[in-house]
Amino acid sequence: MHDFELDSRLHNDCEMVLDWPLCRVLLMRDARYPWFILVPRRAQLRELCQLSDDDYAQFGRESRRLSQYLLDSTGAPKLNVAALGNVVAQLHVHHIARFHDDDAWPGPVWGVAPPRPYDEETLTELLTMARQQLPFDQA
Repeated sequence: MHDFELDSRLHNDCEMVLDWPLCRVLLMRDARYPWFILVPRRAQLRELCQLSDDDYAQFGRESRRLSQYLLDSTGAPKLNVAALGNVVAQLHVHHIARFHDDDAWPGPVWGVAPPRPYDEETLTELLTMARQQLPFDQA
Protein backbone atom coordinates (compact mmCIF):
# COMPACT_ATOMS: atom_id res chain seq x y z
CA MET A 1 0.00 0.00 0.00
CA HIS A 2 3.04 2.29 0.21
CA ASP A 3 2.68 3.12 -3.51
CA PHE A 4 -0.97 4.17 -3.16
CA GLU A 5 -1.73 7.80 -3.97
CA LEU A 6 -5.23 9.21 -4.14
CA ASP A 7 -6.00 10.87 -7.48
CA SER A 8 -5.89 14.65 -7.06
CA ARG A 9 -9.45 15.06 -8.39
CA LEU A 10 -10.80 12.71 -5.73
CA HIS A 11 -8.71 14.51 -3.13
CA ASN A 12 -10.12 17.89 -4.25
CA ASP A 13 -13.77 16.75 -4.53
CA CYS A 14 -14.04 14.66 -1.36
CA GLU A 15 -13.52 14.60 2.38
CA MET A 16 -11.48 11.80 3.89
CA VAL A 17 -13.66 9.72 6.23
CA LEU A 18 -11.40 6.83 7.25
CA ASP A 19 -9.34 3.91 6.01
CA TRP A 20 -10.68 0.38 6.08
CA PRO A 21 -8.51 -2.72 5.63
CA LEU A 22 -8.58 -2.30 1.84
CA CYS A 23 -10.34 0.93 0.92
CA ARG A 24 -10.15 4.58 1.71
CA VAL A 25 -13.66 5.83 2.45
CA LEU A 26 -14.43 9.29 1.08
CA LEU A 27 -17.45 11.59 1.29
CA MET A 28 -18.23 13.53 -1.89
CA ARG A 29 -18.58 17.27 -1.26
CA ASP A 30 -22.09 17.50 -2.70
CA ALA A 31 -24.88 18.09 -0.20
CA ARG A 32 -27.55 17.13 -2.73
CA TYR A 33 -26.87 13.42 -2.24
CA PRO A 34 -25.52 11.16 0.52
CA TRP A 35 -22.52 10.08 -1.57
CA PHE A 36 -19.53 8.05 -0.47
CA ILE A 37 -16.68 6.61 -2.53
CA LEU A 38 -14.53 3.55 -1.86
CA VAL A 39 -11.00 3.64 -3.25
CA PRO A 40 -8.94 0.44 -2.89
CA ARG A 41 -5.54 1.46 -1.53
CA ARG A 42 -3.58 -0.35 -4.21
CA ALA A 43 -1.40 1.34 -6.82
CA GLN A 44 -2.17 1.37 -10.53
CA LEU A 45 -5.68 -0.12 -10.44
CA ARG A 46 -8.34 0.89 -12.93
CA GLU A 47 -10.81 -2.02 -12.78
CA LEU A 48 -12.28 -4.25 -10.07
CA CYS A 49 -11.10 -7.34 -11.95
CA GLN A 50 -7.50 -6.21 -11.32
CA LEU A 51 -7.87 -6.82 -7.58
CA SER A 52 -6.39 -10.02 -6.22
CA ASP A 53 -8.93 -12.67 -5.20
CA ASP A 54 -8.49 -11.79 -1.52
CA ASP A 55 -8.78 -8.05 -2.18
CA TYR A 56 -11.85 -8.60 -4.36
CA ALA A 57 -13.55 -10.50 -1.52
CA GLN A 58 -12.54 -7.78 0.95
CA PHE A 59 -13.86 -5.10 -1.42
CA GLY A 60 -17.21 -6.90 -1.48
CA ARG A 61 -17.38 -6.89 2.32
CA GLU A 62 -16.48 -3.21 2.48
CA SER A 63 -18.92 -2.22 -0.26
CA ARG A 64 -21.70 -4.14 1.45
CA ARG A 65 -20.86 -2.47 4.79
CA LEU A 66 -20.97 1.00 3.25
CA SER A 67 -24.18 0.22 1.35
CA GLN A 68 -25.90 -0.99 4.52
CA TYR A 69 -24.72 2.11 6.38
CA LEU A 70 -26.20 4.35 3.69
CA LEU A 71 -29.53 2.51 3.73
CA ASP A 72 -29.71 2.55 7.54
CA SER A 73 -28.60 6.16 8.01
CA THR A 74 -30.63 7.75 5.19
CA GLY A 75 -33.69 5.56 4.67
CA ALA A 76 -33.08 5.84 0.94
CA PRO A 77 -35.30 3.67 -1.27
CA LYS A 78 -32.45 3.04 -3.73
CA LEU A 79 -28.66 2.97 -3.87
CA ASN A 80 -26.57 3.60 -6.95
CA VAL A 81 -23.23 1.77 -6.77
CA ALA A 82 -20.99 2.41 -9.75
CA ALA A 83 -17.39 2.28 -10.92
CA LEU A 84 -17.23 4.52 -13.98
CA GLY A 85 -13.68 5.82 -14.24
CA ASN A 86 -14.28 7.79 -17.41
CA VAL A 87 -12.82 10.97 -15.93
CA VAL A 88 -10.81 9.64 -12.97
CA ALA A 89 -9.10 6.44 -14.09
CA GLN A 90 -8.05 5.35 -10.58
CA LEU A 91 -10.33 2.57 -9.38
CA HIS A 92 -13.03 4.10 -7.19
CA VAL A 93 -16.61 3.01 -6.59
CA HIS A 94 -19.42 5.48 -5.91
CA HIS A 95 -22.11 4.61 -3.34
CA ILE A 96 -24.96 7.11 -3.63
CA ALA A 97 -28.23 7.10 -1.69
CA ARG A 98 -31.04 8.09 -4.04
CA PHE A 99 -34.48 9.52 -3.36
CA HIS A 100 -37.47 9.95 -5.64
CA ASP A 101 -37.34 13.72 -5.05
CA ASP A 102 -33.59 14.28 -5.44
CA ASP A 103 -32.27 16.68 -8.08
CA ALA A 104 -31.43 13.98 -10.62
CA TRP A 105 -34.08 11.28 -10.05
CA PRO A 106 -34.48 8.94 -11.89
CA GLY A 107 -31.38 9.68 -13.96
CA PRO A 108 -27.72 9.58 -12.99
CA VAL A 109 -26.35 12.28 -10.69
CA TRP A 110 -23.44 13.26 -12.95
CA GLY A 111 -23.75 16.52 -14.85
CA VAL A 112 -27.17 17.54 -13.47
CA ALA A 113 -25.90 20.66 -11.71
CA PRO A 114 -22.74 21.88 -10.01
CA PRO A 115 -22.11 20.30 -6.60
CA ARG A 116 -23.74 22.07 -3.67
CA PRO A 117 -21.21 22.34 -0.83
CA TYR A 118 -22.07 21.28 2.69
CA ASP A 119 -22.23 23.94 5.35
CA GLU A 120 -19.45 23.39 7.91
CA GLU A 121 -21.78 22.25 10.70
CA THR A 122 -23.50 19.63 8.57
CA LEU A 123 -20.21 18.41 7.14
CA THR A 124 -18.72 18.04 10.62
CA GLU A 125 -21.82 16.14 11.82
CA LEU A 126 -21.74 13.78 8.81
CA LEU A 127 -18.05 13.04 9.17
CA THR A 128 -18.33 12.49 12.93
CA MET A 129 -21.31 10.16 12.52
CA ALA A 130 -19.64 8.18 9.73
CA ARG A 131 -16.38 7.84 11.66
CA GLN A 132 -18.26 6.61 14.74
CA GLN A 133 -20.52 4.18 12.88
CA LEU A 134 -18.21 2.87 10.16
CA PRO A 135 -15.28 1.22 11.90
CA PHE A 136 -14.43 -2.02 10.12
CA ASP A 137 -13.27 -4.69 12.55
CA GLN A 138 -12.47 -7.39 10.00
CA ALA A 139 -8.93 -7.32 8.65
